[in-house]
Amino acid sequence: MTKQDIVIIDYSVGNLRSVEKAFQYAGLPARIISTPAELHAADKIVLPGVGAMSKAHKELNDNGFISALSENILMKQKPFLGICLGFQLLFDTSEEDGGSKGLGIIPGRVVRFQKPEKIPHIGWNNLNIKKKLPLFKKVPSNPYVYFVPSYHAMPDDEEVVASYTLYGEKFVSAICSDNIMGTQFHPEKSQKWGLQIIENFGAL
Repeated sequence: MTKQDIVIIDYSVGNLRSVEKAFQYAGLPARIISTPAELHAADKIVLPGVGAMSKAHKELNDNGFISALSENILMKQKPFLGICLGFQLLFDTSEEDGGSKGLGIIPGRVVRFQKPEKIPHIGWNNLNIKKKLPLFKKVPSNPYVYFVPSYHAMPDDEEVVASYTLYGEKFVSAICSDNIMGTQFHPEKSQKWGLQIIENFGAL
């Protein structure tokens, strides 16, 4: 594989070390960055995250990442992977905290689970892969992966949906739109198939 610079954005919201270790375990030279200048030099971008969208958006804004992300993802078309909250941040808005702003990169909104299931959805669940994309190369159609969400994304465009998952209701568990990819689940915690997805991202 050609040497590449994969960066993991540190904006004080997320499980950075576990993501970094998973990439390294997959043989990928990912590194954690904390400034937009480092983002501009990267080949591929990973945005992890856990917690509230409002706090995450504020941290990204305060650290100068919002315009840098837009430039590198939309204009320069660099491969991007959003994980959990990093995935939800791609959308316009969230119901969380009475209404939170996202990055507006993928049209849509993030809503709270409504069905009578335990929230947050913590644990293993399977994907129903809709599209056999490069991100899912060598991955079976219904792999089990690890989740921790209280909210889920609702894209405006059905065509960006890469997989669904059932948890009381059907929800979007992964999206892909050209160079932009996102997973509601945590590939870094999903053992064999999660590591395969990380490896596939590195091979894009």
